[in-house]
Amino acid sequence: MLRTRIITALVLLAVLLPALFYPDPRPFCVVALLMIAGGVWEWGRLNQLGQGASVALALLGLALCAGSWAAGWLQQPALALWAPVGAAWVLVGLWLIRRGIAGWAPIPVALRVVGGLLALCLAWLAVAQARVIGINFLLSVLTLVWMADVGAYAAGRTFGKRKLASAISPGKSWEGVYGGVVGVLLLAACWIWAEGGAGHSLYSRIWAFAPWLLPLALLFLCATSVVGDLIESLIKRSAGVKDSSGLLPGHGGVLDRVDALLPTLPLALMLYCVAA
Repeated sequence: MLRTRIITALVLLAVLLPALFYPDPRPFCVVALLMIAGGVWEWGRLNQLGQGASVALALLGLALCAGSWAAGWLQQPALALWAPVGAAWVLVGLWLIRRGIAGWAPIPVALRVVGGLLALCLAWLAVAQARVIGINFLLSVLTLVWMADVGAYAAGRTFGKRKLASAISPGKSWEGVYGGVVGVLLLAACWIWAEGGAGHSLYSRIWAFAPWLLPLALLFLCATSVVGDLIESLIKRSAGVKDSSGLLPGHGGVLDRVDALLPTLPLALMLYCVAA
């Protein structure tokens, strides 16, 4: 299992890194689009759609994302789009977590499928816009989520006692959440220092706009990354599966890798529009 996990990670890095650092953002947007299409296919399978219907849903996701690309939306981050998307993630996410695992199945399948399709397509638009804004900006958002996850794991393993949502994800603790927040605050401080406070990362942009807003924004983004993780765990438990799929051998599926990014990316774009 470990060998498979390492091989898959190396293959992903061999594809993602050249696309990410290529001067033109289009290769990265294409790679991200293919990954989101895989996530849409997984979403269909998690919500009782058959193989054919799930493939059709993935093709629809590809068409919607390609349509937004052709319409020029990648160059137009807009608060009018990302503010309501961010609000929807916060309100719907908290509502779903409050309802718990038992509250997922009663939601009509059509509503679940459409909601997930829109969430995934908007996540692709957010990551594509972030790449168009700049590599530094995109990396600052991605590393925020990764640091929150690493910090939560380390603090949870060391100090974890109070369960965060035991019925949904027994391994998560409040201490882990606090550890993730501390890690992200340290990351942001180091990033701003390295840029001299005038760089193009999300951290420097918020700092230049309103320094007092930065810790609140980081706390908010850490919380939303946890919400994204919990929602995917809730859905998998409702579906009775451990992983969203086997598309990434040793790592599960696409949704298992991007769950925390799904709400965080749109909210990061919302903050970018506010601070721009």
